Amino acid sequence: MSRIGKRPIELPSGVEAKVQGNFVEVKGPKGTRSFHANDDVTVALEENALTVTPRGNSKRARQQWGMTRTMVANLVQGVSDGFKKELEISGVGYRAQMQGNVLKLNLGLSHDVDFEVPEGVTVSVPKPTDVIVEGIDQQLVGQVAANIREWRLPEPYKGKGIKYKGEYIFQKEGKKK
Repeated sequence: MSRIGKRPIELPSGVEAKVQGNFVEVKGPKGTRSFHANDDVTVALEENALTVTPRGNSKRARQQWGMTRTMVANLVQGVSDGFKKELEISGVGYRAQMQGNVLKLNLGLSHDVDFEVPEGVTVSVPKPTDVIVEGIDQQLVGQVAANIREWRLPEPYKGKGIKYKGEYIFQKEGKKK
């Protein structure tokens, strides 16, 4: 039995959910998200909580049970609180700034990097070395943060580059004379 799947998803105040067959739509203060569940599970709305149950006892139904519950819980969290990834830029002369819908990155390359921010995600730069990516879609927020980080991955000798806030970069020892 899935320990994750059997827990109901409580709807916070201000969040509404509609279930039509296997289609779940969640509305909240930050926006609207929807998810089409697999045919191996059943999603039901009961007393201000969503529950997911497997149809049958097959291995695939049990696998989809926990995954579907997590996906629906992410919808609820996204429309109520949202998701956030914080990036830190370290290195001499490395900095970022927002110009309209474009994130300009100076990363020691021969040119500045202009990163077009996709719709559904907001990027802010409170300090030139901090970048905050926010949105209601967890997958999109994580992908945008990974795409920004990909421009200059942290290197293991000096630790220069773009890293997630709180990420530890293992420092290697350089050559000895």
